[in-house]
Amino acid sequence: MTATTVGAAWLDVPALRVRRFAERAHAEVPELAGKILREIRREHPKLSLTLDDSGEPKALIGIRRALEHFIDQLTAGGHPAAHPPPQVFQEFGRGEVLEGRSLDSLQAMYRLGIRLAWRRYSEIGTELEIPPPAMYELADAGFAYLDQLVAESVRGYAEAAARRAGERLRLQRRLLDLLLSEHHRPGGELTELIADRAARIGWTVPRTVAVAVLLRPSRSAVPPAVGEEVLLDMECEQPRMVVPEPGAPGRADLLRRATAGWAGAMGPPVPVTEAAKSLNWAESAVALIERGLLPGGELLPCTEHTEALVLLPPEELIGDLTRRRLAPLDGCGPAHGRRLAETLLAWLETRGGAPEVATRLGVHPQTVRYRLRQIRELWGTEMEHPDSRFELELVLRTMRLRGELGSGART
Repeated sequence: MTATTVGAAWLDVPALRVRRFAERAHAEVPELAGKILREIRREHPKLSLTLDDSGEPKALIGIRRALEHFIDQLTAGGHPAAHPPPQVFQEFGRGEVLEGRSLDSLQAMYRLGIRLAWRRYSEIGTELEIPPPAMYELADAGFAYLDQLVAESVRGYAEAAARRAGERLRLQRRLLDLLLSEHHRPGGELTELIADRAARIGWTVPRTVAVAVLLRPSRSAVPPAVGEEVLLDMECEQPRMVVPEPGAPGRADLLRRATAGWAGAMGPPVPVTEAAKSLNWAESAVALIERGLLPGGELLPCTEHTEALVLLPPEELIGDLTRRRLAPLDGCGPAHGRRLAETLLAWLETRGGAPEVATRLGVHPQTVRYRLRQIRELWGTEMEHPDSRFELELVLRTMRLRGELGSGART
């Protein structure tokens, strides 16, 4: 911050005349400060006045100190002042944060104050026959001083905004911990706790939520541009989002735009008290994305990949079932065994005859008839039991999801 300075024309004004100007200006500070505050309140009727311990408006005190400080700098010959502008202007900046406003209206008030002060100072300068060039420099100094006052308020605003953001982040983490933890609290108690912590950050408790888990594209990646209604936790290795009312109109498009460039998965919608269940599904999906078993590059809805999420995670159980159910293929070569497995899956899914299965596989019906005869010989009466057919389809679908069987027509 630089102190208010004036140029050569003002420095050429006789010292006696400068002193007389300062004395007149100082004497009129109380009246001028009151006039400025009245005019500000007229143009900004919603302005609330905060009183200090003596019962005097802080705004009036700030205006008065600013006028006195400005005049003192002038009488110092335009050299840097010994003290910065009154710190009350930092308080004004902090107050705008507390009131939930930007600094626009505050800066407008400062400009109005400088304009009114300059109007009166120009009258005093004319009466004391201070040359116009010196008064022009005085006007420039006034607007430079305005920049100092604004800078003080910006500093206070930034500090208060950072504190508020930090406090909100701390309270938001407490809410996220409660939502995403596995616990056994009674339903009513949990609902009350969620409502209490949500109220502390102004979050409207939704009926349903979906939890997303994200994969960072890079360490320096810009966080998704979601609004405050979406609870975003960037402190985790894999950031998490709690999305309220995921089925609301436009919500999917908003999330798609906000997470552009990010990959991850969003769990199914669940009641807000069961958010941890949605998180579990999202984490399972992300694990499959990292293994290349689910597509990456975007925010993947778990509800569109139910089969993969049900069949792929329980590897040990499916692996054992696969060994037992596909044991008849052990005597076949790898290539032939794969062809028989693909034919068996196509038959289980269509339950049609050779023409339908042949169309699905892209082979000749006679080839399918030959393979189906082999399949009946290998599995025998097991093919007649619904439970056996179900388990066979289960393991064969799992193999297809892993890329171990073809997913389309074959020649």
